[in-house]
Amino acid sequence: MLFSSPGCVLIINAGSSSLKFALYRAAAEPTLVLAGKFDRVHLADGHFSWHDVATGQTHRRVLQLPDHAACLPILTELVETHAGSGELLAIGHRVVHGGPRLVEPARVTPALLAELERCRNFAPLHVPVQLMILEAFGRVLPRVPQVACFDTAFHAHMPAVAHILPIPRRFYEQGVRRYGFHGLSYTYLMEELRRIADPDAASGRIVLAHLGNGASMAAVSGGQSVDTTMGFTPAAGLVMSTRPGDLDPGLVSYLHDVEGMSFDEFHRMINGQSGLLGISETSSDVRDLLLHEETDPRAAEALAVFCYQARKWIGALAAAMEGLDTLVFSGGIGENSPVIRTRVCEGLEFMGIALDPARNVANAPVISADHARVTVRVIPTDEEKLIARQTCRMLCDESKL
Repeated sequence: MLFSSPGCVLIINAGSSSLKFALYRAAAEPTLVLAGKFDRVHLADGHFSWHDVATGQTHRRVLQLPDHAACLPILTELVETHAGSGELLAIGHRVVHGGPRLVEPARVTPALLAELERCRNFAPLHVPVQLMILEAFGRVLPRVPQVACFDTAFHAHMPAVAHILPIPRRFYEQGVRRYGFHGLSYTYLMEELRRIADPDAASGRIVLAHLGNGASMAAVSGGQSVDTTMGFTPAAGLVMSTRPGDLDPGLVSYLHDVEGMSFDEFHRMINGQSGLLGISETSSDVRDLLLHEETDPRAAEALAVFCYQARKWIGALAAAMEGLDTLVFSGGIGENSPVIRTRVCEGLEFMGIALDPARNVANAPVISADHARVTVRVIPTDEEKLIARQTCRMLCDESKL
């Protein structure tokens, strides 16, 4: 991949109350220039922090951030300082939901924005924010091309048995199906696995475990996603920091009848008040719960539920592939918590999973024992780098047209 002039790509990863960004020097393998985050958007004490790779310095400020649009002037000034005037080649965005039609990285056009507008209700916490940011950058930097990279794309070709929901078929025609998420993370992990492992490993039977504030797993066979834990929304599947994972749908009517809970209240509960926080009543952070599990039975129970459900899902996804060759831990918890990895893997010896305690504690790249049939790896994920790669590839492909 060749670029006619030096330049940068800006990567945007927006959440409902945050905006992560990274600036990369454009190349076949992009190199990081700076990275940062706007946090606590919508609150008076918003946080803005960024790290300069060249100097090693980290900068922090407290700002009032009434909405995501308030982040853009600050960010564009920062980018102009570090990229140089006229050197911003493109802006790549993580878009949580592409609906049934958007399954490849795509140039942002009016037609794409219209399609995303139709997907608004598929991910109401994320898509409206991402639409606003795409449109705002289009106004602020109208000559800079934008590229949308979709979190659902990795799972777009799952077999019908994995993506059809057992509800009246007419809803399927409206796009109601299991989509799966964390696809950009999974794409990055598969690229890394091809790079660092035996050539046959990436074509084998793999469970990718992205365990962080949001948590999911994917079954990958022959390089393709065949099943995943998240469903129509990111609230399904595994227990997460503040999301419950799979729930009996009868809870909706029960809580309405008994508690008088409205739809909006239920929505807030399952996205911000459940999971580890709901069970423990104290924290959504695994690190806090590990510190207090010996003195607080609620913390211990929250961790036990998290690890139990994760262990069950590994078994279920292995069954979908008729076996397992590689298990990959990633995400903030998966990459950094040897205790959680141990507890998730306990009891899976019958599947050929066995950890080497010393390697596990050291967060080694391979943490399985030498005699284990299943290779267990720890691979740090990097969604921003993956978006940078995809954005640079699109720029290169368009230059050849």
